[in-house]
Amino acid sequence: MEETETPGISQVKLAFRVAYCGDHFAGSQIQPGFRTVEGEFIAACTRLGLFVDWRKAHFAASGRTDRGVHAMGQVFSFLTGTPDRAIAALNYQLPKDCWCTGYARALPGFHPRYDAKFRTYRYFFREPDLDVARMEGAATLFLGVHDFTGFAKVTDKNPERKVLAAAIGTENGILYLEITAGSFLWHMVRCIATALRDIGMRTSDAESITRRLDGHYAGGIHPAPPEGLVLWDVAYDMPFIPIPQEQRRKGTLQECLDYHRVMTTIYQIFTDPDTTSEKTTDVSPCSD
Repeated sequence: MEETETPGISQVKLAFRVAYCGDHFAGSQIQPGFRTVEGEFIAACTRLGLFVDWRKAHFAASGRTDRGVHAMGQVFSFLTGTPDRAIAALNYQLPKDCWCTGYARALPGFHPRYDAKFRTYRYFFREPDLDVARMEGAATLFLGVHDFTGFAKVTDKNPERKVLAAAIGTENGILYLEITAGSFLWHMVRCIATALRDIGMRTSDAESITRRLDGHYAGGIHPAPPEGLVLWDVAYDMPFIPIPQEQRRKGTLQECLDYHRVMTTIYQIFTDPDTTSEKTTDVSPCSD
């Protein structure tokens, strides 16, 4: 008989939808000696006494994200004998750049990776003045079942994937790719983003995507930078109950927004110092 975390206490399978900013994580998967999302999440659970051994608690994730990649809809699950404590207190133990946005009481056999119906990513492009119409037309070429060897790092996995949706959108003036599939290969979304960016910059054409999907190409394609990628959603046949964002989290996120707003202005000045306003104060030299 398998050992439980707390003998005599009924174990409940919880699933948490988790968001994080990937800037200061060495990826999501636990790695000894590195700060990772799973490492921080498991440490928070351990401090709360939700489980002692994450392996015996069957801790699992819906998938992995690389260093610098963000998430709105990562999903972690585990067994615990104190589910109410987990729901109420986890966000107060997690670091500022990682938090739970929802939870579900799952069936005992639930696995966040294998029970996922589909996954959605968004890639936000940093380049301005991209040709949206060209990118929109090219994005539709990825729909359906294709061999994505030319758009991913493939080792021993089946390179065929079925893309359910692919579209170009905008958020606060920033262009993004939103793409949905049952599963993705390593670097697949970032390589697709590179191909679409090149088309938007008019340095490539849609035919290059068709040729690569058909296997007619030489060499790989460099994945787009990781900081533009967000694991947007992982869908299941069960609803998640929203967890309200605590006040300190709102304050932290607002601080980040304020910081980046100031840095945007400073970098704009660095880029074109001639456009900055003249100083508005007169300073007289100090006399001895």
